[in-house]
Amino acid sequence: MVERFQDEGTADQAPARPASPASIRVQRRIEWPDTDASGMYHNTAAFRFIEVAETALLDRLGFVQKIYGRHPRVHIEADFLRPLRFRDLVDIELRVAAVGRTSVTYDFEMGANGEVAVKGRAVAVLLTRAGGEPEAWPDAYRERLMTAGPQAAELLQMG
Repeated sequence: MVERFQDEGTADQAPARPASPASIRVQRRIEWPDTDASGMYHNTAAFRFIEVAETALLDRLGFVQKIYGRHPRVHIEADFLRPLRFRDLVDIELRVAAVGRTSVTYDFEMGANGEVAVKGRAVAVLLTRAGGEPEAWPDAYRERLMTAGPQAAELLQMG
């Protein structure tokens, strides 16, 4: 269940909470293609998982189809703090840290069993078209990125 807060509280409603940047939590398992010969995940799997979380977030915000193919990552950095292993259930948390004129910066963490394994930051830029020039974020998208708060999680279910 996702909590939604109205802009204004009334006498019989709780007051509105301040808006917070958009964020999401998704889960994935470390699968065979994500691992190297040691059975531990390959660092590139972390970057793929970030894109999975970003896609889910932009889908929840309602504009993934409008920017798909013209929103490349231009910078990414990560600290790898502990290994993840084959079949680990991984929580990926992605949060909007900043929205520039044409860019969005995400902070992310991923881990398993309550322990952070990777944390970092990624920057993506909105382009006019695939391979085009940077384009300013439309006001409606900028507002959603900066104020939509936590979005419904995408969790794996057993069974």
